[in-house]
Amino acid sequence: MASATTDQQRLRDLAVLRRVRDRIDRDFAKPLDVEALARDAHLSAGHLSREFRRAYGEPPYRYLMTRRIERAMALLRRGDLTVTEVCFAVGCSSLGTFTTRFTELVGMPPGAYRRAEAAATRGMPACVAKQVTKPVRKSIGKSVRNREAPACGLSLA
Repeated sequence: MASATTDQQRLRDLAVLRRVRDRIDRDFAKPLDVEALARDAHLSAGHLSREFRRAYGEPPYRYLMTRRIERAMALLRRGDLTVTEVCFAVGCSSLGTFTTRFTELVGMPPGAYRRAEAAATRGMPACVAKQVTKPVRKSIGKSVRNREAPACGLSLA
């Protein structure tokens, strides 16, 4: 009986974490911090961070920053906004922090990315460009957001 209760609680906890993740996905450009997310989920910030990491493989702040960088990459590929405009459009309040996080995830500063990728993805549908240019944490060599398995030798050609 205790096992069923534990399983039910775990499912309720996962539902709360999914709502937090969905909020980050939806409101990434708004001012968000772990304390506010935790308060709205009726959890402590430490507990939210631990459980979110356990469920999704990374803490909520890193997930938020990855989401912001993904959106920044799309805006930079468009080429009609400056790096500073992109920084503020994705919810970052510090150009320095934005540039540092962008460089960590993408492997090059936003200005260099803008120059390199604007031409490389020209004419490519946005949904394909997003998948092709998905940020990969260089130090661990795997997709940050979804912990995807490496490609199995499939070719699109």
